[in-house]
Amino acid sequence: MAARALDAETRAERADHGAIRLWLRMLATNRLVETRTRRRLQERFGTTLPRFDLMSQLERAPRGLKMGELSKRMMVTGGNVTGITDMLEDEGLVERVADPADRRAWLVRLTPAGRRAFTAMAQEHERWVVESFAELSGREMSMMAALLARLKTHVRSLEEREP
Repeated sequence: MAARALDAETRAERADHGAIRLWLRMLATNRLVETRTRRRLQERFGTTLPRFDLMSQLERAPRGLKMGELSKRMMVTGGNVTGITDMLEDEGLVERVADPADRRAWLVRLTPAGRRAFTAMAQEHERWVVESFAELSGREMSMMAALLARLKTHVRSLEEREP
């Protein structure tokens, strides 16, 4: 019999509250999907998930985004966004352009080469995610999405009530 893989869920014990066991299972599953995606992005495109995420945000905003908005959307520090942007700019995948609405600000946007590179990555990324969830039927995915949406709303409401 194969040894059980070590992950967050292996810490759970039968005596643990069901919420703890569920949280650890969600965490372990998310890490498996994310680790697989990170590995494949590196192997196939020589890139990282943060770089892919930044390009994804820019793909959704063709006119570009300010660094602060990128940071907010990606939920990372401005320093992280600046470092990733600098590297992508050096590779000709993004460019900084003056913001026509604010002469003091710069917008970051994909270059045509960046758009082509992102399109190729996004197609593969989607295929990998679909493949990761292939064990679930459409109905099961819908049910899971609805339950997670309810949980997300509840946790957000808890956050809003806290000082």
